[in-house]
Amino acid sequence: MNRAVLIFAALLTLAVPLSLLAGRVWIDPASTPNAWLILGELRLPRAVLAVVVGAGLGAAGAAMQGYLRNPLADPGLFGIAPGAALGAVTALFFGYAASAWLLPVFALVGAGGAMGLLALIAGRTGGIALFTLAGLMVASLAGALTALAISMAPNAFAMSEIVLWLNGALTDRSWREVWIAAPLVALGVALLWRAGASLDALTLGEPVARSLGVEPARLLWLLILGIALTVGAGVAVAGIIGFVGLIVPHLVRPLTDRRPSQLILPSAFAGALLVLVADSVVRVLPLVTELRLGIALSLLGGPFFLWLLLRMRRGLA
Repeated sequence: MNRAVLIFAALLTLAVPLSLLAGRVWIDPASTPNAWLILGELRLPRAVLAVVVGAGLGAAGAAMQGYLRNPLADPGLFGIAPGAALGAVTALFFGYAASAWLLPVFALVGAGGAMGLLALIAGRTGGIALFTLAGLMVASLAGALTALAISMAPNAFAMSEIVLWLNGALTDRSWREVWIAAPLVALGVALLWRAGASLDALTLGEPVARSLGVEPARLLWLLILGIALTVGAGVAVAGIIGFVGLIVPHLVRPLTDRRPSQLILPSAFAGALLVLVADSVVRVLPLVTELRLGIALSLLGGPFFLWLLLRMRRGLA
């Protein structure tokens, strides 16, 4: 088994029980009243959801960087996350989120719509440049429509709900969200893992990859569907949680032979660990209200992205 998978799996095994105890009030199972109810119904589903969402985002980031051969690539560039966000914002805008299942359904429909639009534009050729531009266009369009929804929110409460949801969080999540996201993320990661061998061939150049039997259109469809499932499911239950797909592959890559196929599963485990630890940290911070998870990871990801840019600049100098 991949050494990196073992390392991050071991760290995850240690982090999960610690995350169950962590919070504004630390839980002592032996002395806290109703401790097992709190752990089983409040903190355990939140921890499991953090693992599920992080795994999907980490795997998607590794696959995207392998496909585009760009270490700065992030799943948000595909337009899948903005599409899912637009779907959820639509549910909040029209008040459909009063039903517990409708907001995730709208978000998944938004991710599927972005996936379909992306495939319609770039799916016939499978060209990397066209695919990247199409993803940027879809992301820009979804972002503009989301901003329009915020500006035209029917009341202050709807606007507040939209803004809070877009910041991303795992607060007040239950087993319902876990059952929504877990199967979709598992299927998405499986599809991305299956694309690994083709991504390895693609590192040699597209003409060589074709000569080795890689079908660019099929590979593109695998990636679009895999990323739509992993990222779309995460956004559907947790809102926008950025930079995980950018940060994680860089942390994992030195522990592997740097082939994309060897990076996807370790990145899933590392992404799960990153989101779980970040969610535990925001719970214990001594703030008046809990810091939103999406904001916390953006505060981490922004400097990390700047560091990557400076390192690349030094390498080009």
